[in-house]
Amino acid sequence: MNTILAAMRLPFLILTPVCIFLGVSIAIFQGIQVNVSTVILIALAALSSHISVNTLNEYFDFKSGLDAMTQRTPFSGGSGALVANPQSLSHVLIVGMFTLCVTVLIGLYFVYQLGFEVLPIGFIGVILIVTYTSWINKSPMICLIAPGLGFGILFVVGTVYVLNGEFAQLSWYLALVPFFLVNNLLLLNQYPDIKADQKVGRNHIPIAYGVKTASIIYTVFSILTFGLIIVLVTLGVIPKLSLIALLPLPLAISAINGAFRYGENIGQYPQFLTMNVITTLSVPLLLGISLLL
Repeated sequence: MNTILAAMRLPFLILTPVCIFLGVSIAIFQGIQVNVSTVILIALAALSSHISVNTLNEYFDFKSGLDAMTQRTPFSGGSGALVANPQSLSHVLIVGMFTLCVTVLIGLYFVYQLGFEVLPIGFIGVILIVTYTSWINKSPMICLIAPGLGFGILFVVGTVYVLNGEFAQLSWYLALVPFFLVNNLLLLNQYPDIKADQKVGRNHIPIAYGVKTASIIYTVFSILTFGLIIVLVTLGVIPKLSLIALLPLPLAISAINGAFRYGENIGQYPQFLTMNVITTLSVPLLLGISLLL
């Protein structure tokens, strides 16, 4: 059980309710009647999908030998749970497949309730889960945007759609905030694993184009995140209070500095990875709070 819980990467699961919270906040801000039981089902489907991708990633990384080669940090290199307890390999796989099934079943329920318009959201989500380790990690550009597509676009836009029964324009705008942030979250966490990832055939942005290019992309995504919030406030699309989502900006700037200064050695300076995580969680959380208030 300890191995399974470690493979789930429980601390990382916080990202899921934060993204769902932003979606629910958008719905309430737009005057949509929110059904609590529906929100619970949405959150359960999202958490199941997150657990599934985490456990399946742990399973395949152990099978490929990657787990035995990585230099672990609190935010990268896998949990190491299967390295310590390889006899639990099949159990981790079962959890990954079971939680995937839970996600699919809830998704099919929403299709039954709302119609086939919601199907592409679930279909893309399932594709991301089952192909993330085996295929997506070998394609630099797809690997770059896959995390943000799942946690940002699918979670936020999907939540508002399920609650509203139709797509809301504001949800697409604000989903870009976690889209850029979550892309950055995974991008920076790839730096410490570059050498190990290369050995097992991965080919993400830091491997394909170098750490300097990856850091430039990281900077651009950060600028787009905070710039989008400022633009939407200026245009009156979201309230002025939403500027509180800019409070983590100094942390983002520090993380950018760490990316350029230390490159693939950033794992030896985990404070920058911590700043990256705090920024990713706090900006959409503060944005959601501002919409509720």
